[in-house]
Amino acid sequence: MIYGYARVSTKKQDLTYQLDRLERAGCERLIFEKKSGKNTQGRPEFLRLLASLEPGDTLLATVSDRIARDPLDLVLILREVESAGAQLRLLDEPYIDTAFDFADVIAYFRGWVARIQRLKILENTANGRALAKARGVKFGRKPKLTPRQRAEVVARKAKGEPYARIARLYRVSESTILRTTS
Repeated sequence: MIYGYARVSTKKQDLTYQLDRLERAGCERLIFEKKSGKNTQGRPEFLRLLASLEPGDTLLATVSDRIARDPLDLVLILREVESAGAQLRLLDEPYIDTAFDFADVIAYFRGWVARIQRLKILENTANGRALAKARGVKFGRKPKLTPRQRAEVVARKAKGEPYARIARLYRVSESTILRTTS
């Protein structure tokens, strides 16, 4: 059996390129996830795939960071694939192929590079978020009530008006009114 594995980190990202490449490479079964690659434990489909590998099977992916972003994870995955009697090949990184003796060494170094890339992405994201906050950008959902409406809600509640009536008046839930007056 030739399995293809595709992964992106977020639900908004597209798998089309990977799935197309894997299909054209002859995969008989495609497994895909929209989960972070920071560790193997958070990817249930991938774990099921690894557990189902049998002697003679081949696991294909496009590049190593689709399999793992941590060098140790990548080497452990290679070992697990080999111990199942299966083979791991990467379409865009042909030097990582369990048919070669030094695949695990190359995979470790490639995994190390992927890990550094992930750390850089996290650093860049944190820096961008900090700069945006410094410029006054607000993150998260837009408040349901304006500051003026919030003051009105507090005043109405102080006069004893019920939460349900206030919520209907402003077309929000009672829990929004409760949070506003707490």
